[in-house]
Amino acid sequence: MNINSSSTGEDIAELALAIHELVNRLPLTMRTKTQPGVRIEDGKVIDYNYTGPTLELVLKEGKISHQVPKTGPYQGTPVVVVPIHERGEVIAALGVVDITQGIYSDIIQITQRPEDLKKPKGV
Repeated sequence: MNINSSSTGEDIAELALAIHELVNRLPLTMRTKTQPGVRIEDGKVIDYNYTGPTLELVLKEGKISHQVPKTGPYQGTPVVVVPIHERGEVIAALGVVDITQGIYSDIIQITQRPEDLKKPKGV
């Protein structure tokens, strides 16, 4: 498999699907520098012509971005997008959507032992 800055959504789909499985099927998006890419949910590519504002930002800046998109299908849900470099040049961006938002902190609170809970002042 050879991915470059002009690979299409169809070209990158197999790699993106493999990563999607590695991250326990969290929604995943990926595109290359010059071509729209894929949007994957529940083990299936649902769009082969996808881009998003955070993917585009990472392609432009070449840095990891943690954001909560204000538009698009993942509006209001945290995303993490990373650049993919080849010989020092950004050729693609790959993002994971954190649909578990808040669940982890809720689990931590639920599983706290009574002696670990802070006692209210004055008690």
